[in-house]
Amino acid sequence: MICPPRGARQALVVLTVLAGLALSACGAKQDVISPGPAKPFALMLDFFPNADHAAIYEALAHHDFTAAGLDVRPEVPSDPSQPLQLLAAGKVDMAVSYEPELLLARSAGLKLVSVGALVQRPLTSLIALPSGHVTSVASLAGKTVGTAGIPYQTVELDTMLRAAGVNPARVKQVNVGYNLVPAMLSGKVDATIGGFWNYEALQLRLLGRKPLVIPVNQAGVPSYNELILVVRQDEAQTRGEDIRGFLHALTLGQAAVKADPAGAARLIVAANPSLDPKLQLASIQATLASEYPAQPSQPYGYQNPTQWAAFSNWMFGKGLLSYDPTRGAPPFTNEFLPGQGI
Repeated sequence: MICPPRGARQALVVLTVLAGLALSACGAKQDVISPGPAKPFALMLDFFPNADHAAIYEALAHHDFTAAGLDVRPEVPSDPSQPLQLLAAGKVDMAVSYEPELLLARSAGLKLVSVGALVQRPLTSLIALPSGHVTSVASLAGKTVGTAGIPYQTVELDTMLRAAGVNPARVKQVNVGYNLVPAMLSGKVDATIGGFWNYEALQLRLLGRKPLVIPVNQAGVPSYNELILVVRQDEAQTRGEDIRGFLHALTLGQAAVKADPAGAARLIVAANPSLDPKLQLASIQATLASEYPAQPSQPYGYQNPTQWAAFSNWMFGKGLLSYDPTRGAPPFTNEFLPGQGI
């Protein structure tokens, strides 16, 4: 991969800021990112480094975060269920998480807010191998479905079943943890819910299998942002410059991923040598279109207010949330994205 000179990319950040300053003179949004010594900035990932984090590792490799004044340090959680708790406790500055997880955390009283979307639609899918004789959601009646033990995904499955006219009581659910693919390959389950169409499904295809893959939003569940960037709500008020700088740098990183997916895959494998390079490249290529908003005029990371409202209301209606999400401070903001805000 041929990387643009560090100085050239830093100049691009400066030009972006100058453009924001010029626009502010006409009453438009002012994007302010101050140069200076890089501040330590701990970023908790949602899981081990993988293709979903490609933009982060591109921005690191090209020193885009440093140019924005941040010394970004990704951390891998010892327990994937803990990033938002660690963020709320002040252990890290930002966390990669999931829209449903953020809504659940806020329902539990954690004062957190999403500032950008890494993936614009659900990756979570129903996945089945031909040996399971599952051809549709309706054909799950009488079958066994493996889950990752995540309550809201069980509710997603129930919603999909009811939409297909199947009583959820007719489907046996087995918690297989994160062993979704082995559970299918071994014949322990007929299908799984919780795997990603851009990861587990691709892994099975690379193994020569031909899985049935049905994303949850194509079978009755409202769409949502699968991966988001979360900060503490109070720091969304006091650290706007840092958050804006992070998102500017991440936008550059995403542009580099789009321009050279193979190079991005090499960076991910360098960060996590245990990964399969072919799977990482396939995942990056498959996910690219879902990492951008529907409207080209909207910036990378944009979060659709209508989509957030529909999904949060669905969670509330299913009894997953203890509060009405239409009341109080919204769970997300686009104000720190390039060109957004007041």
